[in-house]
Amino acid sequence: MPKIAKKFAAASALVDRNKRYTIAEGFQLLKKTVDARATKFDQTVDVAINLGVDPKHADQMVRGAVVLPHGTGATVRVAVFAKGEKASEAEASGADVVGADDLAKRIEGGFLDFDTVIATPDMMGVVGRLGKVLGPRGLMPNPKVGTVTMDVKKAVADAKGGKVEFRAEKAGIVHVKMGKSSFPADKLEANFNTLVDLVMKLKPATAKGVYLKGIAVSTTMGPGIKIDTNEILARHR
Repeated sequence: MPKIAKKFAAASALVDRNKRYTIAEGFQLLKKTVDARATKFDQTVDVAINLGVDPKHADQMVRGAVVLPHGTGATVRVAVFAKGEKASEAEASGADVVGADDLAKRIEGGFLDFDTVIATPDMMGVVGRLGKVLGPRGLMPNPKVGTVTMDVKKAVADAKGGKVEFRAEKAGIVHVKMGKSSFPADKLEANFNTLVDLVMKLKPATAKGVYLKGIAVSTTMGPGIKIDTNEILARHR
């Protein structure tokens, strides 16, 4: 058996596939699977939330953004579309690239060295022309998640400080990167609770039946760990 396969098998052996762990148990176990894998890089910790919604219907789309209390552990490159004072504000706030029509032309030419895009409302006419480039990559600014705003300073700070955006996919599943495997279990747990609590608050009024169907957490190269939803449901009764 290849070395990689042996490490995955060792990590998987720690997880009971038929059990749903409490949040605290789940992240303590996740840390043990990281130790079992002993990879040379800091893996990303992901959460998958299975929701009882049909995103094909606009009134059942679950979408939002949240600043994780302990960040994501990733370096985020921010592009800002702004002019004048707002452009200066963006630069002073630490944006990696700032521009207007000139930035749009760079992107049309293939420049994509950024992870999130922020725009002031007056720049959306320019940004709108980039829909075919930014849209499929999930980079299109949207006022619903705070990336179309006049408060450029806060938007850049949030993006750099651990803000994550999410939206339900076709099957009603929300996938979010919520930290690094090097994070202590309690910090991962805090990030998880902040994210999940917002997802619960965003339950569409038109959603029928069970809203929170299941949750699993995992690292980039580790096994999935199912989380018991009862603890979460109890917080939102």
